[in-house]
Amino acid sequence: MSNEIKVLIVDDSAVVRQVLTDLLNGAAGLKVIGAAPDPIFAMKRMEIEWPDVIVLDIEMPRMDGVTFLKKLMVERPTPVVICSTLTEKGAEITMQAMSSGAVDIITKPKVNLRYFLQESKTAIIDIIKAAAVSRPRSIKPPTAAPGRVAGADNLFNTAPLKPMMQTTDRVIVIGTSTGGTQALEYLFTQLPRTAPPIVVVQHMPEHFTAAFAKRLDGICQVTVKEAAQHDRALPGVVLIAPGGKHMLLQRSGAQYQVEVRDGPLVSRHRPSVDVLFRSSAQSAGANAVGIILTGMGDDGAHGMKEMHDAGALTIAQDEASCVVYGMPKEAVKLGAVDGILPLSAIPQLIMQAPTRALFKKL
Repeated sequence: MSNEIKVLIVDDSAVVRQVLTDLLNGAAGLKVIGAAPDPIFAMKRMEIEWPDVIVLDIEMPRMDGVTFLKKLMVERPTPVVICSTLTEKGAEITMQAMSSGAVDIITKPKVNLRYFLQESKTAIIDIIKAAAVSRPRSIKPPTAAPGRVAGADNLFNTAPLKPMMQTTDRVIVIGTSTGGTQALEYLFTQLPRTAPPIVVVQHMPEHFTAAFAKRLDGICQVTVKEAAQHDRALPGVVLIAPGGKHMLLQRSGAQYQVEVRDGPLVSRHRPSVDVLFRSSAQSAGANAVGIILTGMGDDGAHGMKEMHDAGALTIAQDEASCVVYGMPKEAVKLGAVDGILPLSAIPQLIMQAPTRALFKKL
């Protein structure tokens, strides 16, 4: 029996179908079982053989991708990767798809499409393989010393830190990737306006983080915004790192603010969870609560270990509630985690914002 991951491509662009078919069939462990120009053709192909992963365009004739995705998640949840155009409109529609159960995004420009997809081969293959081991679901609200991460050192001041002004203010820092858009939507729709300051890295391309923040802001009591340089971390406010930029937590007197800056990929990502967590360890120490959620890879594990060693309370999402149990698993393996919680328990933790000592007593 073949262990190949079966992929179905659904896109009205003949170029996209051809290039993705060639790229994926040329990769070890992947096999394209069909390439359909719209969901109607796709459903006929799926009657013959069900795919492990579907690569899905959004805007197509006869049936749009979001409608097809919602139908799929009700009838037979299957990992779906959205193939979306890098435009503001495309980003907004893609966020609807992510909220409906898609697990990741492949971006595509309007020009030089063939070249872009070929240059993005490695990233596309990694996304497909991660999607294949994911567990898509509809999330409903309830009634060793750490190693230095390559590329990160030049983002930090290596001089000894000056003593911080005393403060008891708590700040929540969260890192997530594959499956994170749904997880964050779940968390933030559970929080009241009195929630503590929250700073987030979600792996996502440029243009998409602004649309994601805007969508969450429209459905949450807390204020959600894409972070800008020197935004203050305030109660009732969630700051999401911009796609394509690193975000660091910094101290300004007894208050926290964020620094948004360029820099190299860290742990293969920009923004990187490791960068946010490491800056939190330096700037907030034991006043921070670090939370690592669903995601592929190991970004955030070493940064969380630094937070843990600085006295912060560190929490990982449990395997059962993760779409991909990668990032939390690596943090646990590194000894960076004080507690492992299901997603449903994390909103209460955020509102309590306990110290490590208090958490151990709960």
